[in-house]
Amino acid sequence: MTNATEALEQEHRTIEKVLAVMARLQEQLDLNHDIDAEILRDLLQFMRIFCDQYHQAREESFLFPLLEERGIPATGCPIATLKSEHEKALHLVNELSESTAAYLADRRAGKPNLKEALHNLVSFFPGHIWKEDYLLFPMAEKVLSPSDQVMLLQQFDLAELDLGGRINEEFEALAENLSTRVSCCPQCTPRVA
Repeated sequence: MTNATEALEQEHRTIEKVLAVMARLQEQLDLNHDIDAEILRDLLQFMRIFCDQYHQAREESFLFPLLEERGIPATGCPIATLKSEHEKALHLVNELSESTAAYLADRRAGKPNLKEALHNLVSFFPGHIWKEDYLLFPMAEKVLSPSDQVMLLQQFDLAELDLGGRINEEFEALAENLSTRVSCCPQCTPRVA
């Protein structure tokens, strides 16, 4: 990575892998397949630690304040909008957590809420990621100096150490692992005529 915004953008690619897993889980629930408890726990861990405590926390703790120092208004678009969306994302992850617990307690009764929670996350995140990739990060690259980018990367590294280090590497591996474990079932695959 040459700068902090590229590092954040690369994390979006990891999040997108997990969103694809969520979409496949929705398909499997539609086909009345049971979802393994360990997959759901790993999914929640990814969303809580990687998305919230790692990725979004670094944006809010380091990137947004520096952008404000460089003249980007804290109110309105993009910063206030994205902060509001981070709150919404946390709310959606909490819904996933609650629906996962209900599903694991009673799969039949909990299935509709789990499907809805997965759907809400899969529907929400692409728009949020687009705003950051195509609005926030290009804007940041225009107002941040090369030394700002280096300082942000250093802050990101220290924040990662506070979470135990190697978070990015470990959760990229978890995203790959989830993709492998949640392969699309044959009934989900569209047939080519």
